[in-house]
Amino acid sequence: MSSPKLLVIGGVAAGASCAARARRLCENAEITIIERGPDVSFANCGLPYFIGGEIAARDVLAVQTPASLKALLNLDVHTRCEALTIDRAGKRVEIRHLDSGNTEWQAYDKLMLAPGASPLRPDLPGIDDTRIFTLRNLEDMDRIVAATNTGMRAVVIGAGFIGLEMAEQLHRKGLSVQLVELQKQVFPPLDAPMTALLESELRRHEIAITLGDAVARFEPFADIVRCHLSSGKVLEADLVVLSIGVKPDSELARAAGLTLGPRGHIVVDEFQRTSDPDIYAAGDAVETLDRVMDDKTVVPMGGPANRQGRVAADHIFMPDKARPYPGSLGTAIVRAFDVAAGITGWSEKRLIAAQRPYQTVTVNDHQHATYYPGAKPLTLKILWEPESGRLLGAQASGFEGIDKRLDVLATAIVAGMTVEDLCHLELAYAPPFGSAKDAINLAGFAACNRRDALVTHSTELPDDPNVQIVDVRPKPLAEAFPAPCKVINIPFPTLRANLDRLDRSRPVLTLCAFGKMSYFAARVLAQHGFNVTSFSGGLKANVDPRSPAKMPTP
Repeated sequence: MSSPKLLVIGGVAAGASCAARARRLCENAEITIIERGPDVSFANCGLPYFIGGEIAARDVLAVQTPASLKALLNLDVHTRCEALTIDRAGKRVEIRHLDSGNTEWQAYDKLMLAPGASPLRPDLPGIDDTRIFTLRNLEDMDRIVAATNTGMRAVVIGAGFIGLEMAEQLHRKGLSVQLVELQKQVFPPLDAPMTALLESELRRHEIAITLGDAVARFEPFADIVRCHLSSGKVLEADLVVLSIGVKPDSELARAAGLTLGPRGHIVVDEFQRTSDPDIYAAGDAVETLDRVMDDKTVVPMGGPANRQGRVAADHIFMPDKARPYPGSLGTAIVRAFDVAAGITGWSEKRLIAAQRPYQTVTVNDHQHATYYPGAKPLTLKILWEPESGRLLGAQASGFEGIDKRLDVLATAIVAGMTVEDLCHLELAYAPPFGSAKDAINLAGFAACNRRDALVTHSTELPDDPNVQIVDVRPKPLAEAFPAPCKVINIPFPTLRANLDRLDRSRPVLTLCAFGKMSYFAARVLAQHGFNVTSFSGGLKANVDPRSPAKMPTP
């Protein structure tokens, strides 16, 4: 192609990335971006933080404008234009200018589809009320900012990424917030025990949380909106934010006869080509390869979208040198006030649903040396393939250093590392930054202990009255924060001297606050002939935050 025509539908993450890379590879290409909204290349992940005031200047979210993209990259950007039809045989797209209503055909040699995804807005009674919002773009953000004032009541439906961020930021703006989640936990991507600290932090900031319930209908009045939940509970709000997920904007691809996946996402190959070799697709609207398992997955996030756009441009303009997109892990993190939590790879509940074998341990530690001021606790969970020890996933929650551990473990998963490899990772250590044995090393040690059958682990407290549950915490701590079950309190330093308090003919489960001392106790008891199991991760990681056994946090 001497002067190839690249037409890009969608001008945010994947589309803008593809167009920018294409220009760097081919100076004489005719590159046109068609964007339905008024803005291109904006930082949509920053929208909640402008609403709450943490990001003070709106302009910083508009990373580029049509004028700046023309000046910097010689891209022709048309905003408020909608792609109506793809004529694959004629290699052209019908475009409608939304302000004038006029239509025209744009020719292409190669077409990039990057339409993204739309927030789910279920067909419920009353949902069209103007006080019920979703958040996808700068226009949505501006509407929410204009509608919110200190002292108002907000109901946020959905406790995923956007839901948690919006609950935090609306509270920061001075609104009272009620959060509703269909699942029986906040932040559903994580396994339930790993969300305990998040939930506790939300409640500490007076976010009212309703779990295991869903909105059934809205009842608008002149001054309020009543949210009727499936349980019969009614919440009153001055505004509502829906954050219950997204669906791919793939109707244009469907109408053009391109192959779609079972959930409506565009099917692409390793170079982001669709079933039409002259049409590429990237971003939230596509399926991608799962980087852990030999499977397909959907990861509607900005990082994968940007990298997929680059892969497509490389394949269009230098196909002999293009490197395939290797797939996605789904690495993600969220913050709620002072607590962060995140995940990379597969969760336990996802592995169970897929009926894939796995093993897991949970460890508790601090983000840096405990003797250095400011040490704060964190919880780390890893999952691995039983036969090979290969890492399958990891989760972390705590106050500081969560992103660091997730990034290391995401890299380890991509590298095909095993739990044995984690034991000997040499991570940056000085007292203000880490520990001589980092939480990641500890997770590797705990996993190897399990693989070596040094102790049996459990993450559930037994219902069997025949099991002797031994709480090895110091007596004052055990009394101040009692376990949610009948226990025998034998502090670990006194365990060897009190073995006669236990019946050797009955099974034993040891527990403590963080799992470390219960493991030590289990090793002692096992070597004295007891049938013993350790409560992995401890009460801190595995007990419901509303339980009397909730542990204090900094």
